[in-house]
Amino acid sequence: MNPSHLLAPRPLPAYKPYWAKRFGTSPFLPMTRADMEARGWDSCDVVLVTGDAYIDHPSFGMALVGRLLEAQGFRVGIISQPDWHSADDFRRLGRPNLYFGITAGNMDSMVNRYTSDRKIRSDDAYTPGAEPGRRPDRSVLVYAQRAREAFAEVPVVIGGIEASLRRIAHYDYWSDKVRRSILPDSKADLLLFGNAERALVELSHRLAKGEKIADIHDLRGTSFMAPLGWTPGPDWQEVGAGDTAPRDKNVDRDKTVVRLPAFEAVQKNEVMYAQASRVFHLESNPGNARALVQAHGERDVWLNPPPIPLSTPEMDYIYGLPYARAPHPSYGDARIPAWEMIRHSINIMRGCFGGCTFCSITEHEGRIIQSRSEESILREIEDIRDKTPGFTGIISDLGGPTANMYRMACKDKAIESACRRLSCVYPGICENLGTDHAPLIHLYREARQLPGVKKILVSSGLRYDLAVRSPEYVKELVTHHVGGYLKIAPEHTEEGPLSKMMKPGIGTYDRFKAMFEKATKEAGKEQYLIPYFIAAHPGTTDEDMLELALWLKRNGFRLDQVQNFLPTPLALATAMWHTGKNPLKRVSKSAEDVAVVRGERQRRLHKAFLRYHDPKNWPMLREALKAMGRNDLIGNGKKHLVPAWQPDNAARPQRGAKPAPGARPLGKRPRAG
Repeated sequence: MNPSHLLAPRPLPAYKPYWAKRFGTSPFLPMTRADMEARGWDSCDVVLVTGDAYIDHPSFGMALVGRLLEAQGFRVGIISQPDWHSADDFRRLGRPNLYFGITAGNMDSMVNRYTSDRKIRSDDAYTPGAEPGRRPDRSVLVYAQRAREAFAEVPVVIGGIEASLRRIAHYDYWSDKVRRSILPDSKADLLLFGNAERALVELSHRLAKGEKIADIHDLRGTSFMAPLGWTPGPDWQEVGAGDTAPRDKNVDRDKTVVRLPAFEAVQKNEVMYAQASRVFHLESNPGNARALVQAHGERDVWLNPPPIPLSTPEMDYIYGLPYARAPHPSYGDARIPAWEMIRHSINIMRGCFGGCTFCSITEHEGRIIQSRSEESILREIEDIRDKTPGFTGIISDLGGPTANMYRMACKDKAIESACRRLSCVYPGICENLGTDHAPLIHLYREARQLPGVKKILVSSGLRYDLAVRSPEYVKELVTHHVGGYLKIAPEHTEEGPLSKMMKPGIGTYDRFKAMFEKATKEAGKEQYLIPYFIAAHPGTTDEDMLELALWLKRNGFRLDQVQNFLPTPLALATAMWHTGKNPLKRVSKSAEDVAVVRGERQRRLHKAFLRYHDPKNWPMLREALKAMGRNDLIGNGKKHLVPAWQPDNAARPQRGAKPAPGARPLGKRPRAG
């Protein structure tokens, strides 16, 4: 028997197109019945519902999924930002023949609508005119309910990042409680998690052939409801969720399911929640992950193993589809900020093996890097040059989740398939990881040789602990691809929070900074690093934030934009924040406790440390420093963190305002962020 995890999946272009392929390619996917009639359609096979404006570009999930299904021969319509107050708008395109596909959009709707301090945002970058309020809270739940009301008999399939991050019981920061999996709450027939192209294409073809969605249980990357204790067959084995759960070589892991603690248990017991989080992440490698199951009352939420990553030819196929590369014409001249940001940028890869505990990329896209070919990327640059209005010769970003992980992979596929590490680069870079930057250097050089291209920028975040291994890459990047500022994310300076983030020590940043400044000087340019930091992350004490503030002052940084830690569903750092336990290690009642910053005042204090230079923060910082026994840092000299005097206008020192006797106002410093 050949284990399924070792079998090559069916390539996406290998499916026989559905009969509706005869209708050809649409300039834009239909959003109205008039659009459908103009194409000669009497119905849609699939109707996609999204909380974003419809922009026909591969950086927007619904466009990518829609064009992929169109290439498979299906008639696809899009309902963008529907009026959710009734089911009427969900009938706009008529009854779909196969299913509704529902997503909140490119962002989780709660992250989109609320700040890390739970305040409503004043705009929405994915909406024409940046207008707020065009999507509901927990959009997937609301849209799924309305779709079911519109056509009760039509299957509902949910996906995208909002559904993906809520596929099991999860802590919800906005309601401050553990919520059920989104599956039973949405009453969807199937949940597709992660990058779901494989599951979506196979599901669509099987439904088109007459299979019932209730009978489709074998697709990787899918989740569904099942009777309590259900398994696909009598030869399946169920094991517990302890770290020592059997992994006997004689047991077929393709027929093994790991039972996580039930929703009712993790809702009440924080230790069990932390353990469920730990096991969930340990079972995330497509090469060795087993199915997971979690009871919700009298039913189980069943999760199949993660999808097999896409090959380079499949990535090229998806990104080479005939996108219009523009917002739908119905939006007219309305400005859509997210579109303005990415219209001249290119995604060269997916996934991230960094494993940062606060980040959702790993839970959604996985740790295995999926890269496009150089030829595919260069063709897209030419498409931007030739087809995108307003192109001035500058590609704003050649990147991805992490700019410099392009084509990096484990040196041995067998080792990769067996690995259960949560990060390939923490606590140090794995000796089995290939960190060659040569393919990326070659791509940069070829890209900037294209006619009509003046500049190729790299704006995505950079993994500097990888970059320092390639002085040639750093020199190439700094000499040709930095637009004055380069974003990197040390996140903190102190070992306590860094160990809970799974981030390298600040010494690695110092090494990269030296290389960056040397290459900048040799290039005869004036360029700066922009470091990003997180306040109030689990594992951070007041003393840690003080040390970070002192580091910022020593290095002349005055951060303008700073952010408190935002606990997003399923993230390991969120499990720490909710439980006060460390799921990076074996979890028990006596396991390591993690310092957690919960109170609003302490969260504001941690944020204030990052903006130590802002006069409106000085009273809070002076009070904190006194409580910490650090009065020596209050004064008017260079060695002090905050002055002893306060301007009349706390938000901004008044022109001509005089400090206390003997004090010297702080001079100007380079700004970053």
